[in-house]
Amino acid sequence: MKLQGNIVDIQNKRIFKGEITFKNGKISTIQEKEHNVNHYILPGFVDAHIHIESSMLVPSEFARLAVTHGTVATVSDPHEIANVLGVEGVEFMIDNGKKVPFKFNFGAPSCVPATSFESAGAVIDSEAIKILLENPDIKYLAEMMNYPGVLFDDEEVMKKVAWAKHYNKPVDGHAPGLRGDDVTKYINAGISTDHECFTYEEALEKLKKGMKVLIREGSAAKNFEALIDLLPEHFENMMFCSDDKHPDDLLLHHINNLCVRAVAKGIDIFKVLKSACINPVKHYNLDVGLLQEGDFADLIIVEDLINFKTLQTYINGTLVFDKGTSLIQPVAFENLNNFNSNKKDVSDFRLESSSKQIRVIEALEGQLVTNEHIANTSVLNGNLVSNIENDILKMTVVNRYQDQKPAIAFIKNFGLKEGAIASSVGHDSHNIIAVGVSDEAICKAVNLLIENKGGICAISNSEEKVVPLPVAGIMSDQDGETIGKQYAELDTMAKQLGSSLNAPYMTLSFMALLVIPSLKLSDKGLFNGTDFKFTSLEI
Repeated sequence: MKLQGNIVDIQNKRIFKGEITFKNGKISTIQEKEHNVNHYILPGFVDAHIHIESSMLVPSEFARLAVTHGTVATVSDPHEIANVLGVEGVEFMIDNGKKVPFKFNFGAPSCVPATSFESAGAVIDSEAIKILLENPDIKYLAEMMNYPGVLFDDEEVMKKVAWAKHYNKPVDGHAPGLRGDDVTKYINAGISTDHECFTYEEALEKLKKGMKVLIREGSAAKNFEALIDLLPEHFENMMFCSDDKHPDDLLLHHINNLCVRAVAKGIDIFKVLKSACINPVKHYNLDVGLLQEGDFADLIIVEDLINFKTLQTYINGTLVFDKGTSLIQPVAFENLNNFNSNKKDVSDFRLESSSKQIRVIEALEGQLVTNEHIANTSVLNGNLVSNIENDILKMTVVNRYQDQKPAIAFIKNFGLKEGAIASSVGHDSHNIIAVGVSDEAICKAVNLLIENKGGICAISNSEEKVVPLPVAGIMSDQDGETIGKQYAELDTMAKQLGSSLNAPYMTLSFMALLVIPSLKLSDKGLFNGTDFKFTSLEI
């Protein structure tokens, strides 16, 4: 096989007219050669940190879409499915991913459950981590979200880190806002990356102390603008990632879009591509080619180095995307799930109170962090209810693994004027999470998901719409185009109900993520992520 084009040699910082030959999946020669071809050949893009499950697609379906944007590999943390199904879920992701020509690189989920303050469907302890890390298909210890456990030398946490060191595999970090002596201790424990930086100053400190910083631009958390100005000086130690990418977004773009935006800011093309293509491969020791002789033929052809429109994608020398068509075929798989909750009554969402004020979760556009907002209560017949006028809406987290009384809180900035929205994608334990204008609407939305054993839905006064997610209650068994379209329709409906958020379902899914400050809700109650303990709703 021969390809001609303008060859982008990122590592030697040069672009030249040439010809690449490859056979048996590897590049045999790269030669300078005159030709009349105007397109560019470069290594494929790598997403340096993503939860495949957030696309609501199984790995094989994710791959079919990702290659259309020039992505050839991901560094994938399967902790979403692990929190539902444990090691069995991790094995499902690896096995399904192997059925297609795409390079998924899965990690051993370090925090299952993410905290002891919520109910998950499984536990992965240090002994299970050891067994996972022995597997050559597991490339690293996935994000250590329990940074308090690191700072306080929790025995189980430190055992997990020690096993990663024993097998010489990197440890991914997750420490939003951690600064000073605390972040120094965190790094010294052996944790090598962070994708949670949300300010320039925080990222700069972590870079100076030896961490690799990932610029994250996902469907909910968007940190590109805050961090991109660090790239020109720190490109050797930075990478691009999505973290969480919803299916409608994945239909449009992936890591290629971050390259477009970085180049548009005037950043040197080689520095941008080093972050997008080279650094993840070297940091995680991936079996992904870097466009050198002897490498795997993992490469892409793009129209230009401005818009990065992908014309062709090759993985191990196999053409997997060609001029608008993904050549990866759908594969059969068995649906796994863990869903044991019975339907709820409206009375289950009643919360009696005589308090004058409550703590309210303030959701922030484009961020996973939240604020604590103090609001006056709205009481009807002794029951705390949503205050639509002031956008203080009732919210619930319902344990989906066993029957328990729903946890209740209130949230600001969802903006709903009618109905409710709900999801069984609720990071990280994936209990049911819902927000609505009334107890009746919330109850109806929760029950719709219980009926379907997982999904996302919207309820109006006249309509019910649901996208079932039968794989672990977090992924679809449909193809990417179908689920992307269905999700977009549901997203539109949520906005018609009044939500002003860019990605209401993605934002909703993080409102139970206790490891991100400051105020969140688990199935066990309202939680202060800054103090790392439960707090009272009533003041």
